[in-house]
Amino acid sequence: MITYEFLQKYWWFVMSLLGGLLVFLLFVQGGQSMLHSLSRKENEKKLLINALGRKWEYTFTTLVVFGGAFFASFPLFYSTSFGGAYWAWMILLFCFVLQAVSYEFQSKPGNIFGPKTYRLFLFLNGLLGTFLLGVMVSSFFTGSQFTVGKANIAGVGTSGFTISQWQNPLHGLELLGDVRNLSLGLAVLFLARTMASLFFVNRLDHEALESRSRKFTLYNGIPFVVFFLIFLIWTLLAEGYAVDPVSKEVYMEPMKYLHNFIDMPIVLLFFVLGVLAVLYGIFKTVFKASFKKGIWFAGAGTIATVTMLLLVAGYNNTAYYPSSVDLQSSLTLHNSSSSYFTLSAMAIVSLLVPLVIAYIFYAWRVLEKKKLSLDDLEEDGHAY
Repeated sequence: MITYEFLQKYWWFVMSLLGGLLVFLLFVQGGQSMLHSLSRKENEKKLLINALGRKWEYTFTTLVVFGGAFFASFPLFYSTSFGGAYWAWMILLFCFVLQAVSYEFQSKPGNIFGPKTYRLFLFLNGLLGTFLLGVMVSSFFTGSQFTVGKANIAGVGTSGFTISQWQNPLHGLELLGDVRNLSLGLAVLFLARTMASLFFVNRLDHEALESRSRKFTLYNGIPFVVFFLIFLIWTLLAEGYAVDPVSKEVYMEPMKYLHNFIDMPIVLLFFVLGVLAVLYGIFKTVFKASFKKGIWFAGAGTIATVTMLLLVAGYNNTAYYPSSVDLQSSLTLHNSSSSYFTLSAMAIVSLLVPLVIAYIFYAWRVLEKKKLSLDDLEEDGHAY
């Protein structure tokens, strides 16, 4: 019989994998943040927009699935984070709404705002969407200012009763005051821009843009490595939020996340392999002019790295959403998940996820066997 603990760990793995896929697909946002700096002419800008426009639904859909799955599997996290840090989440989600509107309406007849306005929206989505997401993920390691009173569950819906309360009036924006959060936010931003550069090298049939994209791979890859190392080393050496397996008491443990890697050698192995794959994709693209498949190495590496990093945040008796003001309010896999019935029912549905991923990969390959050129835009009846 499948145990409740197994289902909780299984769903944290599913959420971690979805998080890895989401970070990989943020190359769309990274490309949007470089529309003006990478292109020199209007037709070049239009080519970049259309290359990204054929992929933006993947990122948006993955974000929606990620949020929905989190709500269903770990509802207390959803209510605590989305209900407490709502200014950070609202800004993040509003950026993605701007993206959807921009792709759909920038080339419509009778557009009263003009394409420049919508391209500004795309830039804001690319800049703030990636940065804020990195900051929010960093709080899984640095902690947030909230308290949880589970005794209030019975009184939900009654005036004055809430399960969790945010203890900072900035409601999520205070996370920007933590340097470690900022370092991961900047790492995700530059990673998205690096991935976008690799995507353009692989996808575009345009010599000038390909040449610039190789340079931008280096320009963005270096700060990504720097900021990621700052966050990683700081996190491995810092205290972490550990959970006593018997009493379930949360306490601070020196170098907790480093210990998690050591205690889970398979997670450590895939993390290292993921990092090496990202670096291989970057440096091979920069230093070998004929190499154009860096996006696939760096993409797979990104998914593996982010997935393993999130597993370290939740596995091995660790509070995945810690409270920095009240340790015992911290959320763990055991105290914040849905019921056994809900998790087991969703586990059956989740078996279809590999089929969906396989279909997306198949459709991606079939629809894009040919590189995108300016001539293709003139022939395409649905150009952005």
